[in-house]
Amino acid sequence: MTTTSPSRGQRVAGAFSGLLAGGAGVLAGEGLAQLLDVTGPVVAVGNRAVDLTPRPVKEWAIETFGQADKAVLLGGVVLTLVVLLLALGWVGARHRAVALGGITLLVAIAALAMVLDPAQGGGAPAVAASVAGMLVVGIGGLAWLLSSLLVRTGEGAGLDRRRFLLATSSVAALGAAGGATRTLGGSTPGDGLDLPAPAMPAEPVPDGVSFDVDGLTAHVTPTQDFYRVDTALQVPAVAAGSHVLRITGMVDEPLELTMGDLLSRELVERRITLTCVSNQVGGDLLGTATWIGIPVRELLAEAGVQPGADAVRSVSTDGYTAGTPLDVLTDDREALLAVGMNGGPLPAEHGYPLRMVTPGLYGYVSATKWLTELEVTRFADFTAYWTDRGYAAKAPIKLSSRIDVPGSFAQLEAGEVTVAGVAWAQTVGIERVQVRADEGEWQDAELGVEDSDQTWRAWRWTWSAEPGSHRLEVRATDRAGQTQTSRREPIAPDGSTGWHSVTVTVS
Repeated sequence: MTTTSPSRGQRVAGAFSGLLAGGAGVLAGEGLAQLLDVTGPVVAVGNRAVDLTPRPVKEWAIETFGQADKAVLLGGVVLTLVVLLLALGWVGARHRAVALGGITLLVAIAALAMVLDPAQGGGAPAVAASVAGMLVVGIGGLAWLLSSLLVRTGEGAGLDRRRFLLATSSVAALGAAGGATRTLGGSTPGDGLDLPAPAMPAEPVPDGVSFDVDGLTAHVTPTQDFYRVDTALQVPAVAAGSHVLRITGMVDEPLELTMGDLLSRELVERRITLTCVSNQVGGDLLGTATWIGIPVRELLAEAGVQPGADAVRSVSTDGYTAGTPLDVLTDDREALLAVGMNGGPLPAEHGYPLRMVTPGLYGYVSATKWLTELEVTRFADFTAYWTDRGYAAKAPIKLSSRIDVPGSFAQLEAGEVTVAGVAWAQTVGIERVQVRADEGEWQDAELGVEDSDQTWRAWRWTWSAEPGSHRLEVRATDRAGQTQTSRREPIAPDGSTGWHSVTVTVS
């Protein structure tokens, strides 16, 4: 009696079995992870991929995919898993042990990623339960499915259709149950937080702060349009009722403050522009919001900062860390621990229930979301997430300007054309914006009324456009007399530079 090779149909059924069993195992693990409040296997693997990805690849992903980079990464993880499971199932039609060993290895990789994930909330038993779900459904399901595809000896080999159908439906049902639990389970961040009215509301937006120009950026960015760049593939589900902020390190009196403690203080409201260091020249990774929060300097003064400290290390609930100069958090720019955004509690994706908002510094050193700890320390004694990846420890936002209207490659008609955009020089203020066409003489643009030196400033210029292809450029000058450099620099290690330009066609 000899063993015959599986038919093509059995190979295809095997590939389907690998995908079905592996997918059901992942969904079972995800469902249990949701119920037990731990990071699921897909996000855990994705998080480790983010940590291990070289900096140039991260920068390319943000530049290429923008705020969709996380979805692209998770899609890549899922696609890789699909290919591997199909391959294992194909091989398993003849070599069941190889397929079972391969899927066991995949579960082990996912388990290791889950154990190493800093955002785990349920502890080792919960992680073990999720991994057990993957093992039972994934490996058990694949073994059951492949057993109906075993090549038999003797007169021939065939597919046990009844057994295969029973195994398929059973494994699919287990996967569907896990998927339903993953989709329907979990908490809803933002519910139940009663945000008091600020004791010091922001001044009304000045008349004339912007211009009535189609396409010009709004002075205050709607919450749903505010950019999001962070390292969290899955937005942390943080319960405000149990959330605690710790102020530790080189302080006389360490503090532990609940959200109730923070909300009982006098809240202030400020309009502040935030900018991501990944913002390319002319990019849209910045926005202005009305923030409500507690001045950081008040909390640090209460804790009593000790001599020799020059930095504050902030920690997020997902393990992210940042380092901020101490003097920036204690000067008159009034950095905030924000609890509200544009009139309501912080949305989950923007740091609910607590985040940092620091005018004048790029977000990677100053705007930690889902904030759990402020450690007063010294730059010489620690490194943070992005400084470990080659970015500068101190990152003041660079003087910049942008053309919003017209857009690149716009088709325009000859005559009077309005060119408009925004410029920013936080904590200093914009004094002048100039525009030119085709490298001609610089022309002064009209400035909108300044809101404050912590927000961007609108500008517009009327251009007498003539037929042809033209290149428009913009540059800004701040109140300290510094004019924006034309030198092009990449976003690493401390922010891009250069004049923004657009090319248009006039007919």
